[in-house]
Amino acid sequence: MLAVGAADGRVAAIVSQCPFTDGLATLPALGLKAIMRVAVAGVRDQVAALRRGTPYYIPVIAPPGGLAVMTKPDVASGWSAILEQSVDPQWENRVAARIALRMGTYRPGLNATKLPCPALFCICDQDSVAPAERTATLAARGPRNEIKHYPIGHFDIYVGDDFEQAVADQTEFLVRTLKP
Repeated sequence: MLAVGAADGRVAAIVSQCPFTDGLATLPALGLKAIMRVAVAGVRDQVAALRRGTPYYIPVIAPPGGLAVMTKPDVASGWSAILEQSVDPQWENRVAARIALRMGTYRPGLNATKLPCPALFCICDQDSVAPAERTATLAARGPRNEIKHYPIGHFDIYVGDDFEQAVADQTEFLVRTLKP
């Protein structure tokens, strides 16, 4: 949404909840072994794509040490809590592995200074997936950006009281910002 907001002047406001803002900042948190494993899978999938073959999938979520895009200790339990409340419990834990080849260069947070509209960044300070410190640094650079910090992990903001607080903050921002 940050890239779209920076490029499209029709966007009136942005709410960015525990955003993935900088792939380069995320890579060190993954660890070298995990990066290498998903990169090999990514190359395998990219070759399959070039040959118009079947995608090679890897899990989105796995326990620590597993092959997946996200393997931090809090990820599996956090995602399970979201799925328990989901209207579509048929979600498949897989993604085309080629996404791993693009993670490091995906840096939408660099657009935070270019946003022509107000933006609210809801940052989870204990985020194991999207580094909170880097997101806060990028968000602070935008002249119309607002930042809300939550002392929780990445998936906590999607359920329970933390979700209710985030939605209240987001609603207040949008009502205030989008007044005619």
